[in-house]
Amino acid sequence: MAQSFVPQQPGEPPSTPPHGTPPPGTPPRGTRPPGAHPATSEATRLLCAGAYLDDGFRDAVIDQLYVHEERFAAPSLGYDASRVLAHALRARRVELGWAAGILALWIVAFPLTKGLVVLLVAPFLILGIARWIRGRATTAATPVYRLVPAFFLRWYGRLMLLQGALLLLFLALGDEEDRWELLGDLSEAGEFLGGALSLLAAEEMWGVGRLEAWITVAVPLLVAWAVAVQRGQFARALTQELSRERFPDQRADPAEQAEGARSRRLRDRIRIEQHARLVMYGADDPFCGAGEPYEPWSLSIELRPRKNLDGKAPEPLDNSAIMRHVVPLVEALRVPSPHGSPQIQAAVRDRLRDLEIDEVVFLPVDGLPARTAAPYTPEGFEAHRSGSIEEGGETRRHFLRIRVGGWGEEIVTTVFVRVHTQGGMLMLEVAPHVLRPVKPLYRYADRIAHRYRHNHRFGKAVWALGQTPRSAGHALVTLWRALGHAWRLLTAGHAHALPEGPEVSVRELGSDDEASLFQEMDVSRYLKSIQDRVANGVTVALREAGYETAEFEQKIVHVAEGGTFIENTRGNVTLGNNNTVTNKSFTTSTPGGTRG
Repeated sequence: MAQSFVPQQPGEPPSTPPHGTPPPGTPPRGTRPPGAHPATSEATRLLCAGAYLDDGFRDAVIDQLYVHEERFAAPSLGYDASRVLAHALRARRVELGWAAGILALWIVAFPLTKGLVVLLVAPFLILGIARWIRGRATTAATPVYRLVPAFFLRWYGRLMLLQGALLLLFLALGDEEDRWELLGDLSEAGEFLGGALSLLAAEEMWGVGRLEAWITVAVPLLVAWAVAVQRGQFARALTQELSRERFPDQRADPAEQAEGARSRRLRDRIRIEQHARLVMYGADDPFCGAGEPYEPWSLSIELRPRKNLDGKAPEPLDNSAIMRHVVPLVEALRVPSPHGSPQIQAAVRDRLRDLEIDEVVFLPVDGLPARTAAPYTPEGFEAHRSGSIEEGGETRRHFLRIRVGGWGEEIVTTVFVRVHTQGGMLMLEVAPHVLRPVKPLYRYADRIAHRYRHNHRFGKAVWALGQTPRSAGHALVTLWRALGHAWRLLTAGHAHALPEGPEVSVRELGSDDEASLFQEMDVSRYLKSIQDRVANGVTVALREAGYETAEFEQKIVHVAEGGTFIENTRGNVTLGNNNTVTNKSFTTSTPGGTRG
């Protein structure tokens, strides 16, 4: 951004095209350059996969977009939230069916086995408590006060499970005399190893026989089979309809077809809102959906007429005039630099070629009677755009939104630019935001599904048996969450509540906290290129209107070097690394230019 002008290159239009004419070969302003639709992007595909792999993410998506009907959808930059919702609902339907079946199997097992199944339920419960105490963190990150009790509980549960399994096998395979002798011995050992075992040792209390023992042995095997089939369904969804080959065919997506009336209605609303240039926001998070702020900055300068105007007054300079100089320079980033041949130039794959630029208006939701009352029509947007670009208001704000989606829309760099002239001053606000890549679990979805589907039967059986101890608890949690969603739908009154801004973005829910070095380098390059062109456009607008540009160029240099510019009546001070501080005291005042 330290550079003041863009050098003209052969085959490229001048740095300030007259009357905002875009460079040849670039799409018109406000349009999307040729490329993949957000509904078929890699980010959308991975988020849909996350709905099958991450039940927490799935529940959050359903709660935000399906339960809270009064909330507007956050802007979907590079993805389609409606398609993610469709797969979240489908995954929940599948999981609910299997959860109900698994829980019913455990419940029915109690009367069928005359209570003998408690030999398995008790150690499973202890193992589940141990897992809950330990948490999901790695061993190195788990505190000692949680790691130690979890360790002892885990091994106690394993010993109980081993004891119960041996007893079940003996009850199923041993003869009558040996069974009675062993039960007598275990009744004494059960006082130390487990109260449930000492009770079960008295076989005559329930009349437990071989049939009950075999049913008890069969219960965990049936549960493991159910867990394996459910996992197979999810893996098949990931490798078939969510595969890279089939995912672009949205009409053939089963999740898009299996919908109720409520789902279709809400998804139609989301499609209208998520890519609209009118952004309905809540006061707590106006940039919801854009990602994390990435070093936002602003500056203001005095509009001082140049001294070489020969007595002429400078031209009126309003916000629209400045934008007309900024937009063509930013759009020119889509044009590849000249190469040795047209074929080489056409082969350039820089993501700046897909740069999107449009005008957006941020409008608060306060005052709307219903979500459907938002003015998303072209006429409504134009009325707010023309009214907001010059007013400089607090709640209704006009921004130039510049977006670059890289790495299959996993890295989304968005720069919001706002200019305003008031009282002979020019204010420039730049708010970069970055969406990080999706979570690693979602990125590994293809590998996880492929490894499971191509694993041998013994490996699948071992995995399913390992999931059996937690199956009943997981089924209870799944059914409880679904019941909570249904209860809120029936009683909370979200359908007729006053509209609210988006509380969270689906994309932000599924984003990781870190990016690779390559991705960080790309983000830095995109931001520097865009901010440099924005600064150049403002500089040219000031110069052509007849205003001094030295102060603006000086401040831009300090901002580009990472400094913080502080203005006062005696001069200027910059804070930061490697900054050159220039202090100029003015003894005479020059009247600021008039606001056009």
